[in-house]
Amino acid sequence: MTKVTIDAEKCIGCGTCAALCPSVFALEGDKAKVLQSETKEECAKEAADACPVTVITIA
Repeated sequence: MTKVTIDAEKCIGCGTCAALCPSVFALEGDKAKVLQSETKEECAKEAADACPVTVITIA
């Protein structure tokens, strides 16, 4: 299991994370939201790597 967090203040709401991993991320208004704070989904890391402002942390 990996822990997933987003720095919402720095999120630009591009939607890349939600597009790559909709089971873990969603857009809420103009910011991304974590739907599963702990997950085994491989796409969560892909989404973190693709984030243009690097606000997703996978631990």
